[in-house]
Amino acid sequence: MKNMSRTKEFINGTRGAIPLLLGTAPFGLIYGTLAVTAGLSNAAAMVMSLLVFAGSAQFIAVGLVAAGAPTLIIVFTTLVVNLRHMLYSATLLPYLRTLPQRWRIPLAFWLTDEAFAVSVVRYRQEDHSPLKHWYQLGASLAMYVNWQFWCALGLLLGSRIPDATSWGLDFAMPVTFIGMTIPFVRNKPALICVISAGAVSLMTGFFPFKLGLIVAALAGVAAGLLTEKSLSIKAVLKEDRA
Repeated sequence: MKNMSRTKEFINGTRGAIPLLLGTAPFGLIYGTLAVTAGLSNAAAMVMSLLVFAGSAQFIAVGLVAAGAPTLIIVFTTLVVNLRHMLYSATLLPYLRTLPQRWRIPLAFWLTDEAFAVSVVRYRQEDHSPLKHWYQLGASLAMYVNWQFWCALGLLLGSRIPDATSWGLDFAMPVTFIGMTIPFVRNKPALICVISAGAVSLMTGFFPFKLGLIVAALAGVAAGLLTEKSLSIKAVLKEDRA
């Protein structure tokens, strides 16, 4: 692939995010309606969306607010759920380490699951373009604008929709995440991690304050690491016998 201009990279990043925009649309709409139901003011819910910009964290926070959870539980739960962004950052660091802070800070703020999934594919392409961060910027801004639009629409319609969750639109986000995850399951540790986290999340779905998500995330990481370690030991033993 030939090196492209900044504008071309930006536009391609925006285009790359389009399929994922559709998946987050109903999720943002439902967030807006649930925020109203949970008792948040439109301004507070919109400010949360603008500053937090993390769908899963926003949903969990709104659910915990509605359940009357302590502030500490809300902060801790959303923090743990978003720890996966550390892995995203670690993955992208080799591609972004030479950028100045004025680039790295906004790209970090706009880093979402969807933006990561789209951008990392571009970074791994072997054309050595020095402008790939413009691709990530395009994908990130597309996701940000799309998310804010649907959240605002959900807030606007929240008082007019009695029970948006009963529409069944919330299936869109799990489907979107599954679609983003599958391409990255390329080895046995990743497969074990995904299966373990999914199984544990189903078994711990009854935990209060959505704490089952934390347990499932930790179980998935532990299972993946143990599998990777086991495979490494087997490889060493096999070399010793050879």
